[in-house]
Amino acid sequence: MATSQSAQLDRKKLLADPILVSTIIVLVAALVLFILYPLAILMVDSIVGEHGPTLDVFARVLAMPTFETAIINTLNVGFFVGIIATFIGLLFAYVEVYVKLKSRFISGLFKIVSMLPVVSPPFVLSLSVIMLFGKAGIITRHLLGIYDNNVYGFWGIALVQTLTFFPVCYMMFRGLLKNIDPSLEEAARDMGASRWKVFTSVTLPLILPGLGNAFLVTFIESIADFANPMLIGGSYDTLATSIYLQITGAYDKQGAAAMAVVLLGITLAMFVVQKYILEAKSTATLTGKASRGRMLISDLSVRLPLTLLCGLLACFVIMMYICVPFGALFKTWGYDFSLTTKWFEQVFKLHHGFQAFRDSFILSLIASPITALLSMIISYLVVKRKFALKGFIEAASMLAMAVPGTVLGVGYIRGFSGGLFHTGVMQGLYGSAAILIIVFVVRSLPTGTRSGISALRQIDKSIEESAYDMGANSFHVFMTVTLPLIKDSFLSGLVTAFVRSITAISAIILLVTPQFLLITVQINEFAEKGAYGIACAFATILILITYGAVLLMNIAIKFFGTSASTRD
Repeated sequence: MATSQSAQLDRKKLLADPILVSTIIVLVAALVLFILYPLAILMVDSIVGEHGPTLDVFARVLAMPTFETAIINTLNVGFFVGIIATFIGLLFAYVEVYVKLKSRFISGLFKIVSMLPVVSPPFVLSLSVIMLFGKAGIITRHLLGIYDNNVYGFWGIALVQTLTFFPVCYMMFRGLLKNIDPSLEEAARDMGASRWKVFTSVTLPLILPGLGNAFLVTFIESIADFANPMLIGGSYDTLATSIYLQITGAYDKQGAAAMAVVLLGITLAMFVVQKYILEAKSTATLTGKASRGRMLISDLSVRLPLTLLCGLLACFVIMMYICVPFGALFKTWGYDFSLTTKWFEQVFKLHHGFQAFRDSFILSLIASPITALLSMIISYLVVKRKFALKGFIEAASMLAMAVPGTVLGVGYIRGFSGGLFHTGVMQGLYGSAAILIIVFVVRSLPTGTRSGISALRQIDKSIEESAYDMGANSFHVFMTVTLPLIKDSFLSGLVTAFVRSITAISAIILLVTPQFLLITVQINEFAEKGAYGIACAFATILILITYGAVLLMNIAIKFFGTSASTRD
């Protein structure tokens, strides 16, 4: 009875607030139009032919030997990268949380490694691997004298994706391990168990759901990756590259739609398991923070090999990233290592560099505040409001996390190239700057929403209720009370959206027109042609831009964030 009365009261409050009702309606319409509609039209187009529903397109696609091979290749890479990246991420997190690091240098390496994949384009490591281990590579050709090596294919993709995604696992495990109460492990040690026995019988069971969570996140990222397999895959086709080639090479949009549905089905299945099964188990397993400080491992027999192994791996990853600016400074990579600035000069003189950076910067700058504000609004509605469509809004906004970029790109082509439902309505959106901005927003929305939900759950609802009691409406409460309290998450979401937008390629490469030049598309084109000097020059400038954006965010949070306001 009390629950029913509470629900009726919440419903009355909602209907009495026209601003809140209007926001919910507009938000639901936007999520349906720009997330669910492209995916729905993709599925419809793959099963509806000229004479009604048919599975002929799927039968034709599945009969292609190359498509069957692409599925097997994609799953092989996904499982391999998922397992290895999870193991390396766990090793890094364990060393940082459990081992006494006597050198600040090692701690600094860990921080750099965790941040580099965030601020760099998704295919930087592919460029580095080609330049270091390719046929003209410094290590293979000039140091080892190997001339007949082939870095392209499964092992090239696996190496690049593992180095790209293991920092994500490392960040996930670091939080899980810090939350384990050390008294549980120390009790086992007091009873005579070895450190390995403690790890396998106490630590590992506590983080087992998180282990599966990290594996599935990495698996999804791996099979959805487009840029790295495109550059270093060679003849090793994956689903993401096959979809792209089916549109740009075979001009078979309906066949590409069927391929995209297959890839979407795999990622959605994994996303459901990761989101609604493993995350729930992980939350139930680790129910609080450590009660006191942990006694760090100082035994030389444990500390030295683990620290040395992680330190060498971190140095290798950093060397791979450093390789990119050097590639832009050498005259001819692999043959003439004299220093030059001609590649940077050509970027702006011969290859429309100013337009590429201007277009990318402006579009990302427009998309980032929209994404940050939408993320905070969705987070606010999910955490602080009770209404019928709350679950739908949360699920739809998170759905883009499970949708590969190439799938979303094909969905927008099929959904908007002929207008809504091929009626011509909103056809002008296709090929415009607006559709690129919308894709940027959709791709970055889940990250900002998750950050906002975490921040809002820490705010007591009585703070906002006092503002309502004084006559403020929902818009005024959100702008003057809620948003200032979560401005750290807002600023973080703003910069994260900017970085993700300016480094995006998988979805926009199918939607960008000659009217717009984007940095990532330029890098991809020059790298495919073997013009690594130009590609490295573009990538170096892009890394500087994104790194500068992250530094500005840190400064803004330090001086204008919530913590600064509390301190003052």
